[in-house]
Amino acid sequence: MAAPNPRDTSVVKTSDAPPGPTAPSGTTAPGGERDDGVLSGPYRALSIGIVSVVLLIAFEATAVGTAMPVAARELDGVSLYAFAFSAFFTTSLFAMVLSGQWSDRRGPLAPVTTGIAAFAAGLLLSGTAGTMWLFILGRAVQGLGGGMVIVALYVVVGRAYPERLRPAIMAAFAASWVVPSIVGPLASGAVTEHIGWRWVFLGIPVLVAFPLALALPQIRRRASGPAGEADAPAPSGGRRIRLALAISFGAGLLQYAAQDLRWISLLPGAAGLALLVPAVRGLLPRGTWRAARGLPSVVLLRGVAAGSFIAAESFVPLMLVTQRGLSPTLAGFSLAAGGVTWALGSWIQSRPRLEPHRERLTTLGMLLVAGAIAAAPSVLIEAVPAWALAVAWAFGCLGMGLVISSTSVLLLQLSAPEEAGTNSAALQISDGLSNVLLLAAGGAAFAALGGGTVAHGATDATGSHPAAFVAVFLPMAAVALAGVWVTRRLRAESQ
Repeated sequence: MAAPNPRDTSVVKTSDAPPGPTAPSGTTAPGGERDDGVLSGPYRALSIGIVSVVLLIAFEATAVGTAMPVAARELDGVSLYAFAFSAFFTTSLFAMVLSGQWSDRRGPLAPVTTGIAAFAAGLLLSGTAGTMWLFILGRAVQGLGGGMVIVALYVVVGRAYPERLRPAIMAAFAASWVVPSIVGPLASGAVTEHIGWRWVFLGIPVLVAFPLALALPQIRRRASGPAGEADAPAPSGGRRIRLALAISFGAGLLQYAAQDLRWISLLPGAAGLALLVPAVRGLLPRGTWRAARGLPSVVLLRGVAAGSFIAAESFVPLMLVTQRGLSPTLAGFSLAAGGVTWALGSWIQSRPRLEPHRERLTTLGMLLVAGAIAAAPSVLIEAVPAWALAVAWAFGCLGMGLVISSTSVLLLQLSAPEEAGTNSAALQISDGLSNVLLLAAGGAAFAALGGGTVAHGATDATGSHPAAFVAVFLPMAAVALAGVWVTRRLRAESQ
């Protein structure tokens, strides 16, 4: 979530997560408690607390898409629909780097606390917004908080848990996304229909108090303070924050220019490019944009996959509500099965006997993603049942599970130990930046073809503009198909 991809927990930014002591199985912690697992006495409160935080972030992330069509319609802001998604990713780009540097210097306690406070404040701002721009501002504040929290929690895992327990807690993070992926869209749709879309945002901050009360004392005790001289931030840390800030501002200006669609918007667009291009060159591996073999192609594939899929997925509920007259609950149901199939894809790629075929798995995954995106606008044809999109999207999520986790594995295989942190950050930046840029492109096409006049309620669906949705989905399918070619360049020539 530019914060680390919300459904990918296989990469821990190593520069932000210094190795903790590795304890033998069944050792006794201070106080006489045995630390046999993440739910044993010494770790129970911390584990429940931080997993609950991830669960709430996951629920918000999966629920918001269902409520968004109604929110945009009521705030008269459907033409700005893509902004509501890209604003989150834009600010997360900066928050991710800031949180890593802050955690190294002062420990993860302050970033976790600040991030959760910002996330809650953004939810309240969006939930009480009277205009679409205020709603978008709330989403941007949520992005700051979400990006800061996720990275800081990875640091907590690196410091507070012995090495043998880290896979278990990271698996718990991943599992925290499965239930929200299924329940979130349905619950959000029901709340939107019967109570109002605002409560999808206003209801979550109240729930944050419980995990905070559990986790913060444990984080203070087990993971506070600077990393130590051996793991102190490199002198380039300040430069990386400046580059991340340049990426956020540049991406925001490009998004604004893409949505404005006036000649005067070329000025902010040019300014955005001037900020973005040198910042990206400084933060991503050399050769990324020309798909150089090996690590650059791995980083590029992550962006191609995440950007094309998330940009398309953002418009699925809106299309079903406005074009097929579905309720928000049923529109959310179209995304529900994706959480399970995404997890299935992640599990399949982790099988040891499939390791020699990892590149083929990524090729299959990108074909599934491209096929799902290309099939989505078929529901604009009345003869095609709406549930066909749910089936197609489940296969697309299966492909994403294969690709996203595989890029994380390949990145670590291709990184020297001293480069793993920097390269992991580059992977997440590629993920978040592509979300912003492709959402900007999709939003511009959507607005240019009359998408801003679409959402006038289900009863007016026949008078809307289906071409606006086609202009989003088909280019994203083409981007995903380009990713199929990138999957052939994931290994260096010598390999």
